[in-house]
Amino acid sequence: MGKVTEMLGIEYPILCGAMGGVSRPDLVIAVAQAGGMGILATAGSKPERVLEDVQRIKAETDKPFGANIMLMSPNYEEVLQILLDEGVRFFTTGAGNPIPLFQPIHDRGGIVFPVVPSARVAKKMEDHGADGVIVEGTEAGGHVGEATTMTLTRLAAKAVNDIPVIAAGGIADGHGLVAAYALGAAGVQLGTVFAASKEAPIHENYKQAIINATDTSTFISGKQAGVPIRIEKNEAALKHIELDQQLGMTSHELESYTLPSLVRAAKDGNITDEIVTYGQIAGLIEKSKSVKEIIEGIVQEAEEVVSQLDIHR
Repeated sequence: MGKVTEMLGIEYPILCGAMGGVSRPDLVIAVAQAGGMGILATAGSKPERVLEDVQRIKAETDKPFGANIMLMSPNYEEVLQILLDEGVRFFTTGAGNPIPLFQPIHDRGGIVFPVVPSARVAKKMEDHGADGVIVEGTEAGGHVGEATTMTLTRLAAKAVNDIPVIAAGGIADGHGLVAAYALGAAGVQLGTVFAASKEAPIHENYKQAIINATDTSTFISGKQAGVPIRIEKNEAALKHIELDQQLGMTSHELESYTLPSLVRAAKDGNITDEIVTYGQIAGLIEKSKSVKEIIEGIVQEAEEVVSQLDIHR
């Protein structure tokens, strides 16, 4: 399916987003085995845990996989070195300036796709040597910006000259894949649909929350503190709003509540009193499927959609 698959050595141009507490070895392995790009989330993980995770993934699949570097993490440089030493060669980045990472990654034969919030930043990343960019719209779960996926994808695709743009946010089926290609993307990154998959190592209550959701089940909080995040409307969300509105609340202080709460929800299944995040596209997800079923279903549906297109209707 083109440049991204050749560049990354994968069968399908489908990446699994690095979701905290979700994109763990089980899910990474399943996505890699199914022909996509599994991406290990490392935010909040100690270096020794990252090493264990990578070694387990390598032991259970010979397919390519990647890792995300969260630049807000105090130990990200140590984590990056471990990943490079273990032979990981595909990286995504978030929450900070990734440009200083490009050279050490490239020196080890690696590839880096920063997650960017605008077309201007996409072009800046290309100018500084990024191999591709991921644009994530506000429809997505987790931390988001304000622009929609449709806007970001098209503008970024026009802004860059020769690197692939990956569309993320609001994509969970073949229709979304085709739409991303029509806007100029070279692939897609999915999160919510994989979080609800059978292989996702999270509590069944969390998966059921996604399955039960509609397109209005979430909202964005955290704008005051500078860390907007799409979360489900529940009791924990009320506390999140209250914290965000406190005078002087910093991004790090709010994150010190948000991230541990998210991890607890995913691990223990308390989806009422802990933070739950997923994208607006959750309204499209009706049941939990295997990763293989998800990826193959998306590709098959995309081919059917293309065959049925009629611009003269």
